[in-house]
Amino acid sequence: MEQQRAILLRCASGFPSLPGEDVVRDGGVQGGGDDAGVDGLPDGVLAALRSLKMGSAAVGLMITASHNAVGDNGVKVADPSGSMMTQLWEPFADALAGAPTAEDFVRVVFEFVDEEKIPFGVARPSEILLGRDTRPSGKPSLKLRNRYGGIAAVVGAVAIDMGILTTPQLHWMVRRRNEGRGASEDEYFRQLSDSFRNAYDPSVWVDGANGVGGEKLGRILNDGVGADFVQKEKAIPHGFSTSDAGRRCASLDGDADRLVYFRITGEEGRKIDLTDGDKILSLFSLFIKEQLAKLEEGGEPAGRARLGAVQTAYANGASTEFLRRMGMEVAFTPTGVKHLHEKASEYDVGIYFEANGHGTVLFSDNQKAALRLWEVSQLINQAVGDALSGFLLVEAILRHKGWSIEDWNSLYQDLPSRQLKVKVADRSVVTTANAETQVVNPPGLQEAIDAETAKYPNGRCFIRPSGTEDVVRVYAEAATQEAADGLARAVALEVGRSL
Repeated sequence: MEQQRAILLRCASGFPSLPGEDVVRDGGVQGGGDDAGVDGLPDGVLAALRSLKMGSAAVGLMITASHNAVGDNGVKVADPSGSMMTQLWEPFADALAGAPTAEDFVRVVFEFVDEEKIPFGVARPSEILLGRDTRPSGKPSLKLRNRYGGIAAVVGAVAIDMGILTTPQLHWMVRRRNEGRGASEDEYFRQLSDSFRNAYDPSVWVDGANGVGGEKLGRILNDGVGADFVQKEKAIPHGFSTSDAGRRCASLDGDADRLVYFRITGEEGRKIDLTDGDKILSLFSLFIKEQLAKLEEGGEPAGRARLGAVQTAYANGASTEFLRRMGMEVAFTPTGVKHLHEKASEYDVGIYFEANGHGTVLFSDNQKAALRLWEVSQLINQAVGDALSGFLLVEAILRHKGWSIEDWNSLYQDLPSRQLKVKVADRSVVTTANAETQVVNPPGLQEAIDAETAKYPNGRCFIRPSGTEDVVRVYAEAATQEAADGLARAVALEVGRSL
């Protein structure tokens, strides 16, 4: 143990770092400049300890800033199940990243090791699979973790560089490795291709965000392309033109964990009809519910599965109404994939997608006996949201139903919405409940929001404090765009008055 303490202290005292560094474990970013990296000591130690805690199971460390600009970077940690790192370890991760001195860093580690009863400093093996996207800072960031004391600061820890991957690929590899099955990139694509049946329309135009999810071209990552750009800006991505009008187009983000569809419309081909994550959730729910109903008609026990759709308050109200009319059980969680994934895992078949196109389908073991659902369960990446597997599943279902993108998009009409943010002195003053749809503090603010919402047909509005900056975010829906804009502005004023 003393040897381990000495190694950790030496690494913490002399650990190199790259400029503009920051540590992000859940879909975020940060860093400045094209050479920005991420301080590898906290998350390298974190990953090694997580492996030790889980009986030397493999964990994943992915260097990516997802849909953010090429100059940013960050890190995601994958648990042995292939899902994101448990929320229970986030306070420890924050304490590691915030330790002001090497001595404080070592103290935080040993206090946590004692608390969690982790076999530390006894040369017990731990395994970390490393992945990175196409950012220039990815390779030096991995080198920083692997060679200069991040992962190597823990006795017995071994890092395996899996190369340039999509984030979902690394999550899939971690899961497969811990199941004792092949976990290479070739096997990932083999499973997808073996499960995928020829698409209904073989002509699908794909925007890969100039990132690891698309061709490895010398273009700028996420600059005017990608699922995040298309979903937020509702604009045609670079590389598409009026000649693509009417075609079914799919857009992935930079690390291929988000997926949206769109169709270029308008006389001049300057507009798009967006088919976002809410519509993907609805399509998957409709298809799986139909298959379960057929199984139940045939007396198959698998047909009596508990099927659930999981959304956040940001889901368009029309999508929620469509799912409920269809007889789906709909649950809501706070914003964040980790909350959605955890809730979806409670169902026999659980489906979640955020409007931004990040989501997946989870199957319990007893639902994999039915052949068609088995093929779906193999096609979808159950470890984490995966735009590539989601794309193939969309195409398979559209082929099965004989649908065009217009047929799919007509499942329901989105309610107009507006999002605003209000700068405040202290966002922590605002607390919420019921999956962030009700304000608890400050007193009286929820009543004011309800009063404004009641003025608008089909009105719905909620606020939530930002997780990263001192702003309060406002989301409003109503029957018309003008009404949604008015409701959002009125509630933003109420927020300003209350804070």
